[in-house]
Amino acid sequence: MTNPPTTDQDVVDILVADHREVETLFVELETRQGTPEYRRQLVDVVIAELVRHAVAEEAYVYPTARKTLPDGDEIADHEITEHADAERTMKDLESLDPSDPRFDELLAHLTSTIRHHVQDEESELFPRLRAATAREELVELAGKVTAFKKVAPTRPHPDAPDHPPANKLLNPGTGMIDRLRDALSGRPTSMSELREKQQR
Repeated sequence: MTNPPTTDQDVVDILVADHREVETLFVELETRQGTPEYRRQLVDVVIAELVRHAVAEEAYVYPTARKTLPDGDEIADHEITEHADAERTMKDLESLDPSDPRFDELLAHLTSTIRHHVQDEESELFPRLRAATAREELVELAGKVTAFKKVAPTRPHPDAPDHPPANKLLNPGTGMIDRLRDALSGRPTSMSELREKQQR
């Protein structure tokens, strides 16, 4: 989920592409059994992708909604609450072995939560954001979101700040620590890393 935006892509294009990528991962988890180790790694990729996406939305998209939409505070608070629920689930899932019966339960809860969240955003928030925000600003936000995802955390931190300016200041440092932990543990955080790992 770190593809650079093209000049004509706005932030909604970037976020919808993220949604499609995560949905593809969910479908693979639901339909392909694979080894327990592969399922664990696939869930690690899902978690990393979702965390990067969520912190970028919290840093740039929701503040824009607060500023441009009459009910922006209410919408942003609702979306952040859904992120918090998903992040607590990811935190629990992060430490479970795929053979644990709770693994599939938590994965099903996460999948359901995220699909509901995506539906909310794509049917309500994103169209309204596009209607109320200048195209140039949406394109500029695409660049900011893409750049932020490169330094964002890759692991869930349910107690981390979710509002600017604290989240913009702290997330890059947390992200650096997460990426170091990922490198040392061999944890894949993208499908390209997972495929590379599978080929070794």
